[in-house]
Amino acid sequence: MQIYVCVKHVPDTASNIRLTSPTAFDESVKFVVNPYDEYAVEEAVQIKEKQGGEVVVVTVGKEAAAVTMRSALAMGADRGILVRTDETFLDSGVTSRALKSAIEADGAPDLILAGKQSVDSEGMQTHYRLARAFDMPVATNVVSLQLDGGRATVEREAGGGLKEVIEMRTPCVVGAAKGLNAPRYPKFPDIMQAKKKEIKQIRLADLGIDPANGGAKVLALEKVPDRSGAVMLDGGAKEAADRLTAILVEQKIIRNGA
Repeated sequence: MQIYVCVKHVPDTASNIRLTSPTAFDESVKFVVNPYDEYAVEEAVQIKEKQGGEVVVVTVGKEAAAVTMRSALAMGADRGILVRTDETFLDSGVTSRALKSAIEADGAPDLILAGKQSVDSEGMQTHYRLARAFDMPVATNVVSLQLDGGRATVEREAGGGLKEVIEMRTPCVVGAAKGLNAPRYPKFPDIMQAKKKEIKQIRLADLGIDPANGGAKVLALEKVPDRSGAVMLDGGAKEAADRLTAILVEQKIIRNGA
């Protein structure tokens, strides 16, 4: 089975992001595998361990993304493909076209996995666009996946505590969510072995894709306002409720007596 896993190189959510211009930030911060993509990598490796085959990690990003890809290889992926670009932000349409071209040039996928979203731009579009480009069925927010006889049965979170069970033909695209599995922590020998695994690099331009042809672009970045002004409500439940009501009235969030 040939499994491709789309992985994104993103800043660690614990990093302190410092803006250097209206549309750029200091990229010396720590970067990691997009957390949702870790579930996709783990699922691919588990499938390979049960059914055999090969797991190929595919990334679109700067040269530094190769370091992040090594983390996915240490989890058990066999090799990687890096589509290199100097752009910090890419439209999801451009990204999906680049992923499709890289995968097509490499082989025929039996299954494509990705995280349900990235934690930086949170566009939640790439796996849908990739499925459309391949003319494959797609399911996202998946918390369970079973493969049998050319069919994939998935269970996905539908919101409001509801879950949906969907059956799709393979090949298909699956957007992994938290709960699909528990991503493994690579051991030292896995990390050392990952350094020897192949990461093929391709320039985005060599695929005939111009990042300027995307349908969206970043106009400005803004820091999230610092949370401040927290008030601790002491006393019993009634005293705390009375004080909370008074604060909401003072801030004109509710009317007195409402």
